[in-house]
Amino acid sequence: MSQSDPCGKDHAQSSLLIISSVWWPSSAKLAVALANYGCKVEGVCPPDHPFSFVDGITKIYPYRGLDSLKSLYEAISLSNPYLLIPCDDGVVWQLHELHQSKPELRPLIERSLGAPSGYKALAGRAELLQLAQELHIRVPSTKQIAKPNDLEECFSSPGRSAILKLDGTNGGKGVQVVHSLKEAKRALTVMLRPVTFSTAMARWLIIHDALALWGRTNRRRPGLVLQQLIAGRPANTMMVCQDGKVLAMVTVEVLCAQGATGAAMAVRLIENDEIRIAAERIAERLQLSGFHGLDFILEKETGDAYLIEMNPRCTQLGHLPLPGQGDLAGIFCRAFTDSNPQQQLRSFCEKTIVFFPQAIMSNAKFPYLQTSYVDVPWGEPRLVRELMNRDWRDRNFFARLHNIIWPPIRTAVDFEAMASLNHAITDTSTVGPKGH
Repeated sequence: MSQSDPCGKDHAQSSLLIISSVWWPSSAKLAVALANYGCKVEGVCPPDHPFSFVDGITKIYPYRGLDSLKSLYEAISLSNPYLLIPCDDGVVWQLHELHQSKPELRPLIERSLGAPSGYKALAGRAELLQLAQELHIRVPSTKQIAKPNDLEECFSSPGRSAILKLDGTNGGKGVQVVHSLKEAKRALTVMLRPVTFSTAMARWLIIHDALALWGRTNRRRPGLVLQQLIAGRPANTMMVCQDGKVLAMVTVEVLCAQGATGAAMAVRLIENDEIRIAAERIAERLQLSGFHGLDFILEKETGDAYLIEMNPRCTQLGHLPLPGQGDLAGIFCRAFTDSNPQQQLRSFCEKTIVFFPQAIMSNAKFPYLQTSYVDVPWGEPRLVRELMNRDWRDRNFFARLHNIIWPPIRTAVDFEAMASLNHAITDTSTVGPKGH
């Protein structure tokens, strides 16, 4: 039976190629979980990536910054996997490009990501949110922006705040909160400025972003949207899908993050019917397969869930061994491969989760460490030691020089503490007058 035969499974279906263009610990943790389920896992990544410290990855192919698309194509051809697992958005865009240019890869890419009819909606925030509105999913007011004059209407009344978002970015990059027309125009000018060769080369040298040069020369000019700022708390969900059906999902509200629009460092497990229904509708409309994530804001006053964007790849929730359900990695293996993994014996009972090593590296006295499940991959000691080293971006000369000239801003935002403070202020203002 060939790999492309949709009517059955064979041993080749356990061959997975996990692809990461940037240094994210979550991709290595997912690789660990997949390998523990007996899958043959190979990787594509730039130098010094955590994949190099995962014992379960049998082979690693180089993601070369000077010709990343060609190196990805070569890795896929040599690995001949049954499925591809992209770990960041840029990899997805490259797979879309290979889908257009390499007909022999189309069955593999469609099996891994879903129907090509949905690729356009995944590539732009405006297209996705328009589709969500058609599906009667709650979304913030969103407007596409091409020039500074497009901002005038949005800031016609004083005191308004909004979020500018650049397509083709992830992890909180290319997102900026603006509080006035002047501030928005200034941010717009910076965001629409073309990426220079020197900037792209610096990203490759400093942070080993394998797609920096490709992103500068091979993609169309990214879209930019201005989105209504919803006061509330971020929430994320990650789902594993097959042919438009959601097989399982994990949903959390964010307790603490790397900045107001950055990645979560601590989360709380929740159940939310509105988020579940939104995920099911989007998966069905786009005929999604594989791992996908959705980002929401839970409005402070009502608790309503507003969809703000989609991550068409795995996020940092896929390896968590939840009681009863197990992890999404195991559900993925059962659905897509010839392995039949049982639910992991190890699970946790805590409702809150702290992500390793981000939280620990940001603050040795991180407030949620004592009461939460910390997702340390203890079965991979080499990986744990690597993740506990000083920030990898400080390990080469160019990165140290960059950080001396432009010191990085790494300010955590504690949404839980902010919510508690707002609640206390509300209680005081409500109770106070009654005491007089």
